[in-house]
Amino acid sequence: MRLVLVGPPGAGKGTQAAFIAQARSIPKISTGDIFRANVRQGTELGVKAKAYMDAGDLVPDEITIGMVRNRLAEDDAVKGFLLDGFPRNVPQAEVLGQMLDAMGTKLDVVLELVVDDDEVVRRLSGRRTCRNCGHIWHLDFDPPSVEDVCDRCGGDLFQRDDDRSETVRHRLEVYADQTSPLVAYYAEKGILIGIDATGPVDNVTDRALDGLRHYGD
Repeated sequence: MRLVLVGPPGAGKGTQAAFIAQARSIPKISTGDIFRANVRQGTELGVKAKAYMDAGDLVPDEITIGMVRNRLAEDDAVKGFLLDGFPRNVPQAEVLGQMLDAMGTKLDVVLELVVDDDEVVRRLSGRRTCRNCGHIWHLDFDPPSVEDVCDRCGGDLFQRDDDRSETVRHRLEVYADQTSPLVAYYAEKGILIGIDATGPVDNVTDRALDGLRHYGD
């Protein structure tokens, strides 16, 4: 199976990607993992990417695309893969299609995790992080015994700037602006399926696997 996973921040892509990849026996390939691997190994692309990252700049598409191309050519991805975080827009999707054409293959399916904005805000704005051990608690789903105190180490809990409701809503606006055309692009190709990504993690995984049962090997 050759699969792309899309969804807004807070939809649970990382968690579901791991479960789906394991269930379908394919590698989970995320742009974050690729970046870290290339930087750690000191590849030519990794060195270029690190220079942008160290300067606080976005890594250009051509570097990201080069890393993805190299990763998809590795032995474990020959029979299938799950891409998480790429493509992020229609131009990247077009390049991915060209890559796969050159490899003599194509995408089987694009799975969209569907969550409404208010639910995403609730999920992300409720997170609290321990300043000491880094453990993440949630005011609704996994609250500490004592407000603003970590059960694990007694450290102070704080809300990251990225998790503030106004920041989350801005991230959702950016996602909608960049990714809505991508979703429409794959829908037009007839390979997009969407699943409800609300509720317990296991239930979402069951829905995802059920939705994918007719795709791939």
